Amino acid sequence: MKKSSYLSLLLAFLLVTALIVTGCQKPEAEIPAEPAVSEPSAESTENEPATLKIGVMPAVDSAPIFLAAKKGYFEELGLTVDVQVYTNAMNRQSALQSGELDGAMTDMIALVNNVQNGFDIKVTTSTDGAFPFLIKGELRDGGAVKVGMMEVSVSNYLSDRSLEGRYDVEKIYINEIPARLEMIGKGELDMAVIPEPMASMGELNGLTKQLIENPDAFSPDVMVFTGKAISDKASAVQRFHDAYNKAIADIQKDDSEARALLVEVLKLKPEITDKILMPEYHLARVPDEAYLKTIMDWNERVLGKKIELGYEDLIEGKFVQ
Repeated sequence: MKKSSYLSLLLAFLLVTALIVTGCQKPEAEIPAEPAVSEPSAESTENEPATLKIGVMPAVDSAPIFLAAKKGYFEELGLTVDVQVYTNAMNRQSALQSGELDGAMTDMIALVNNVQNGFDIKVTTSTDGAFPFLIKGELRDGGAVKVGMMEVSVSNYLSDRSLEGRYDVEKIYINEIPARLEMIGKGELDMAVIPEPMASMGELNGLTKQLIENPDAFSPDVMVFTGKAISDKASAVQRFHDAYNKAIADIQKDDSEARALLVEVLKLKPEITDKILMPEYHLARVPDEAYLKTIMDWNERVLGKKIELGYEDLIEGKFVQ
């Protein structure tokens, strides 16, 4: 065979082979793609470990949170809660606004003013506090009294509800609870609004303790979380409320452990343990619209601030349903 004929046959053979191989391959559209990786569903994250950082005050409202931590209720639900205690509500508020905290104990009066000023927080449950007056000496009905309190707070609200019409009140605004205690102890104030159990420390030092009765259906104290925490950590916030309710159920049966824990965590004198005025504790619940209107009306009348907010701007009820 001639060389040219041999080359022609070889080229023809290679061309046919290439066509056969190409024909055996699947079209590109038929090649299966790699499986897509989907985001985990809400159900799959419910029991995954989560963390929350919250701020509380040295008050009986904190007892269920302290108890839930001690008894491992948070841990049982896969939740780690870092609890920071503040004696100055302004410092707690600054930490919340800066994003250092996911949530905090505060009150309805402060809440309304903060949200009105553009801060994205919402109530997720009421808490239960006890606010006595500490009194230095004898008070004369209708007489002038200097009362220590915080301006935009439950202490101002409850003072008005209790003292209006009884005394000629001069309000002295002091943010730090220890500073209020020190000033009334020195006689620089006639009265001061101090939350329990700190009020019992003043009583131990010779001051008269008188509970401020709350005529409302709800406590003005609340637990709030930031909008970011409610959105991004909804499962963790739900677990926080579930553990909180377990601790509340324990306290409702017997509050002795909660009393002792308040004294231990807040480093108070053991002598006050049985003197602490404990509130009636409720399972997690949110204030209703009628109570919110009472708070808004007081804000407008006493603090002189026009409030343009609705119930849904302030309350998130999904964690208590």
